[in-house]
Amino acid sequence: MATACCWDCRGLLLSSYRAVLRSKEGCSLSNHPVVDAAGVEVVILFLFSHTQGVKKPYKEVIDICWGDAHSGGTKPLTFVRQVIAVCIYPELLQETTIAPDVKERARRLLRECPGGSVGKYCGIPFVQDGVCEFISKRDGGVPISPLHTGSPVQFVLKLLVHGKGLAQTGVLTPIPCYPTFVMGLTELGAAMVPYYLCEDDGWCLHVEELRRALATSRSHCNPRILYVINPGNPTGHVQSRESIEEVIRFAAEEELFIFADEVYQDMMYAEGSQFVSYKKVLFEMGPQYSNTVELASFHSVSKGIMGECGLRCGYVELVNLDPSVKQSVTSAFNTERNTAVIGQIALNIMVDPPKPGDPSYPTFSQVSLHTVEALPGTSFQAGSGGIYAYLRLDLPQKALLQAKEEGTDPDLMYCSRLLEEEGVCLVVGKEHGQQEGTYHIRICIGTTSTRLKEVLRRLKSFHLRFLNEFS
Repeated sequence: MATACCWDCRGLLLSSYRAVLRSKEGCSLSNHPVVDAAGVEVVILFLFSHTQGVKKPYKEVIDICWGDAHSGGTKPLTFVRQVIAVCIYPELLQETTIAPDVKERARRLLRECPGGSVGKYCGIPFVQDGVCEFISKRDGGVPISPLHTGSPVQFVLKLLVHGKGLAQTGVLTPIPCYPTFVMGLTELGAAMVPYYLCEDDGWCLHVEELRRALATSRSHCNPRILYVINPGNPTGHVQSRESIEEVIRFAAEEELFIFADEVYQDMMYAEGSQFVSYKKVLFEMGPQYSNTVELASFHSVSKGIMGECGLRCGYVELVNLDPSVKQSVTSAFNTERNTAVIGQIALNIMVDPPKPGDPSYPTFSQVSLHTVEALPGTSFQAGSGGIYAYLRLDLPQKALLQAKEEGTDPDLMYCSRLLEEEGVCLVVGKEHGQQEGTYHIRICIGTTSTRLKEVLRRLKSFHLRFLNEFS
């Protein structure tokens, strides 16, 4: 049986955390459109729900907050781990239990390393060649622009963000958005310019909303970067080609640098949905755009099917950079030398996975959310990609009044009680940002089917009790 949390410690931690946030210059999150301390309470509840206190009616607390598939119970891909193991300890090449295609990939990677060792200081050029081939195949032979491997999103932002006041770099950021990106903007000194995705239209990105956000931002910063997430996090929406074209035209008109976060491109599960990269669409729109619009597109081994969050490796392809900026970025990447070779091995496998017919060819199953869709008092814009389901709560008026009386947010009250009563830890919608008067929860579906079924069973049980209590 699980146990309840230590309330005195919880209150102390919350007070300390909020005090730290408010003490940081330019980092007062109490009024931030995305990140505030709301979700911290649920996290702290989770941390203490394993310890001293009253027994609970569940045997374990299920944390389904994070996008870490492996912590969610999904097993790492055997091919990835075996290739890494053989590269680190080449004696494993003699093992008969290792599949032939694993050995061949490891040999090929080791041949590219001086001395046949993954201890090479600056990485493996062969891996970049593989990334180039992957992009070329994906985008139908579109010419490859300069690319860099490592942990590129925050690194590139760091190079482009500067200034204060009206000169401060503004980054148009989708709402909802994952909180760590917003915290990264704050840390770098950028101004976040929120634009809202349209929930009633399947979380569509409307250019009219971009225009509104851009116009309101110019009074306090210099909007320079347009950040898009496709497929969406946490919404799971996938942009159509037409939508991408509209965004590119808007960026060209306003001279904005597009940051295309495409890390869930290999997680397409809705029937008929198709991922199309910003790079491909940009070049198919002709020289008027393909020769002028600045674009950075990102992919990572941390997300999607790979789910190797601990290896911290990905790539960025930079298109149409100003020559002086391009030189500075290249120099900075070469100086940083932040690309761990083990991460590069995983990156090579991501862009060149086992093929059908290979001994290690993996199969993947789909996840159904019919249970969530059937819950009364909720609405769900079914996603087409990514690893999250973002569920809207249509809470009774009595519940809203109860939350107000408790001095908390309605979705935070909901998640806190869900954790206490059913032992399920979800992310509060306010952590991602949401329209005034709307409330959401985020479920990570990147877990085992058995675990997800148990989460949905507990969620349904709690939700029906909650509605009955406040109806």
